[in-house]
Amino acid sequence: MSLSLADQAVLTLSSVNRPGIVARVSGYLFEQGCNILEAQQYDDTASGQFFARIRFNRVDDTAPPIDAIREGFETVARRFDLVWRMRPCDEERRVLLLVSKFDHCLADLLYRWRIGEIRMAITGIVSNHPIETYRHLDFDGIPFHHLAVTRETKRQQETEILGLVEETRTDTVVLARYMQVLSDEMSAALAGRCINIHHSFLPGFKGAKPYHQAHARGVKLIGATAHYVTADLDEGPIIEQDVERISHQDSADDLIRKGRDIERRVLARALAWHLDDRVLMNGHRTVVFRD
Repeated sequence: MSLSLADQAVLTLSSVNRPGIVARVSGYLFEQGCNILEAQQYDDTASGQFFARIRFNRVDDTAPPIDAIREGFETVARRFDLVWRMRPCDEERRVLLLVSKFDHCLADLLYRWRIGEIRMAITGIVSNHPIETYRHLDFDGIPFHHLAVTRETKRQQETEILGLVEETRTDTVVLARYMQVLSDEMSAALAGRCINIHHSFLPGFKGAKPYHQAHARGVKLIGATAHYVTADLDEGPIIEQDVERISHQDSADDLIRKGRDIERRVLARALAWHLDDRVLMNGHRTVVFRD
């Protein structure tokens, strides 16, 4: 039995829940000479929607190639009106990282990428600050683009970013503490493939200086939220959140320092799950099949 990534694929699907979906999908994979390695499913009784993620492999060389299996699956998908995707596991997703002055999330993602913890092809790093801001980081040959932005040049700057996305065939854009609000037009262009890390446990303390807001309220928990970007500021579907307990002894600066650690791990988990096809959209929410 082959377990190489080249012989594996991930199938994700969603649809109105109805009898027979799992039986037909698993039956089809069996007919194609495939073996299911991992299967997760969720029936949202509130919305009547069904979601599934299946990782499978070709048992041996007598099975059709993944492309042919994907093409043949169209018949099953049409029968059940599935929204679906089948992606080979050896296909690296292409990721563009956007960052501003605070670089802790960027440094963390670069480290996880370098040691192979997050499999991705980084197509570039874009910042509204010059490269000298990050002189202590090793970009390891990753193209760096300094695209300064002002209120007057915002449209032009965003056009350049979208141009980079298209030129580099980028699949996913990550706002790794990129402290610029995207326009409605850019948010729409990147719908479902742009992840933001917000240094607050949304929906609380949105907008500027959330840690200062939290400190002023005397909160006992701080957190961070990774979510998909939408035109509604900080209202996009949430992928992952985490919190940490604090006390009355912590200053606003303490909250910021502790918050950096939460932001790093939350963004890393959200991006890894997204790249591994573990996040499925469910209206304004997400279904996350955690590993």
